[in-house]
Amino acid sequence: MPDPLASPTAPPQELQRQRTALLLGFALVVVWGANFSVQKAVFAALGPGGFLFARYLVMPLCAVLLLWQRYGASWPRISSSERWALVRLGIMGHLLHVGLVTYGIHWSTAFSSSLILAVGPVFTLLLLRRAGYERLTRAQVAGVAVACAGVLLFLSDKLLAARWQASSGDLVLLVAAAFFSAYTVAAKPLIERHGGITVMAYATLAGSLPVLALSLPAGLAVDWRAVPMAIWAGTLWAVIVSAFIGWLVWGWVNTVRGVARTAPLMYLMPPVAGFVAWVAMGEGYTWIKIAGAAVALSGVALAQFGRRG
Repeated sequence: MPDPLASPTAPPQELQRQRTALLLGFALVVVWGANFSVQKAVFAALGPGGFLFARYLVMPLCAVLLLWQRYGASWPRISSSERWALVRLGIMGHLLHVGLVTYGIHWSTAFSSSLILAVGPVFTLLLLRRAGYERLTRAQVAGVAVACAGVLLFLSDKLLAARWQASSGDLVLLVAAAFFSAYTVAAKPLIERHGGITVMAYATLAGSLPVLALSLPAGLAVDWRAVPMAIWAGTLWAVIVSAFIGWLVWGWVNTVRGVARTAPLMYLMPPVAGFVAWVAMGEGYTWIKIAGAAVALSGVALAQFGRRG
């Protein structure tokens, strides 16, 4: 589709919507990139299990308020078969994806976490191919191979130095990225029937209970009265601003600009995360790590957008 920002004949109101969406997209990339360092600080204080406990006390409340604001007391009706599909989405998206991401970030570094999670579109593409939704072109196959090579290059310093905890954290993040891709593909037909907000809210409610049950011992072990205000602020920022409001805004940006024109903004997230981690946490980067990140992101971009043979 033509870019309204590049068209002098586009209505002024539409031009303003496009500019607003683009600015919000850039702002979200900064929020999400910085959030890796915020979460590292919060996990150091609460532990990953304590954070998950706090997160899933807040997330169901956000989902209920969203449904109430959108539909009032008459929430959308879901068939019994779709209820089980939403339960599976909740388990994949929250218990498995968010749970593994939380522990993976805790064990790894902010920059590594952002780069590994940015490989997620490769898993989505492969799952779409397996489900029969999409066929892979030669360029996309080459992109998958390049992305894998870039990730291996990026992780090579940890593997050679036998930094097993950091390496295991990156492996956990790869698995988490695969689960999010599975969530994305499985949610596609439900979103087409009921809309993104309904599916997101119901999946959040379905996935919160098992996460709360598993994180309860860690949550009870935290002395919440001794938690500093900065950690409380970081927790609320990560849960409400970055996770909940962030994905709602990202959905609107995609609606206004289109997915194809918005997705490339996500490739700015690892550089933002790396810069914030360097400034705030003193993370250092070798040339091998920078080169591996560049190769991996190039491969992801080629796999995601190389749709023509």
